[in-house]
Amino acid sequence: MAYNLLKGKKGIIFGALNDKSIAWKTALRAHEEGASLVLTNTPVAMRMGEINQLAGICDAPVIPADATLMADLENLITRSMEHFGGRFDFVLHSIGMSPNVRKGIPYDDTNYDYYLKTLDISALSFHKVIQECRKLDALNEWGSILALSYVAAQRTLFGYNDMADAKAILESIARSFGYIYGREKRIRINTISQSPTMTTAGSGVKGMDSLIDFTERMSPLGNADAEDCADYCIAMFSDLTRKVTMQNLYHDGGFSSMGMSEKAMNQYDKSFRECP
Repeated sequence: MAYNLLKGKKGIIFGALNDKSIAWKTALRAHEEGASLVLTNTPVAMRMGEINQLAGICDAPVIPADATLMADLENLITRSMEHFGGRFDFVLHSIGMSPNVRKGIPYDDTNYDYYLKTLDISALSFHKVIQECRKLDALNEWGSILALSYVAAQRTLFGYNDMADAKAILESIARSFGYIYGREKRIRINTISQSPTMTTAGSGVKGMDSLIDFTERMSPLGNADAEDCADYCIAMFSDLTRKVTMQNLYHDGGFSSMGMSEKAMNQYDKSFRECP
């Protein structure tokens, strides 16, 4: 059901690859709620994915951009403002990738060239997007900038590797830039710490199936899926959350506040009894 929460608003969505992507689901919901959109991803991701299909549904242009390159971001934001006829209202940063994770390199044997790429793609790109928006005065007052994070920024989860470091930096950027941009232009900047979600990127994390099962057992409301996250993003883009900024917002069915659930304990006991 649509409520016209974003009627008249305009925004850029980074990272839609296919219909498993949180960015894809968010674009669909934003379109349903009345927003005008620009979609963007790297040229490589665009060739691999189905973003043009999404663009047709949302009546949105697709502007290629590597979010680690300032020249690409300047072109993206300038062309988006031309398309919108001025400033826009929201940005979703749904970008993350670790070469170390993809290649199965453990955290205690990190390839540092890959590590720097992880940080650049998954965290510093968020800083670059915000910096370029501010430089070009691209956002309307009370605009909203979001990035997707994960609880591994606060807690150690086996196999998440250097992405955990990247998410911690991502959340710090939201706080640091949230103060500056909020003070100057009333732009709010937040991160959403989402349940583990079986997106194309998420499927590359070692033990993802087991992790999703564990968090489902632990969370009193169960895991939040991609559609749930899209709904939360819409709320954060809307005027209903105007005074929320510099926050890391847990969207995980309560997992982040749990120690041990009955379901998880029962499964542990069962496994323990089955051990010789």
